[in-house]
Amino acid sequence: MLQLNDILKLSLSERILWVETIWDSIASEKSSSGEFKLRSDEKTFLDNELADYKKNPKAGSTWNEVKSRIKSKK
Repeated sequence: MLQLNDILKLSLSERILWVETIWDSIASEKSSSGEFKLRSDEKTFLDNELADYKKNPKAGSTWNEVKSRIKSKK
């Protein structure tokens, strides 16, 4: 079994792959058990966001633009 010290010695990309693998295993367990159910207000919010995006997909910011704004505020 891998220990934390072993994981920290991996490259960044290898660690990211481990995190993705772990997250996927958690998500599949939670979704099959029904623990990831949205509240009605959360679903409504996400439905509205998706509808807004479909109306005007260019209205938002790219990830690079968002990241740049966040970094400029530090």
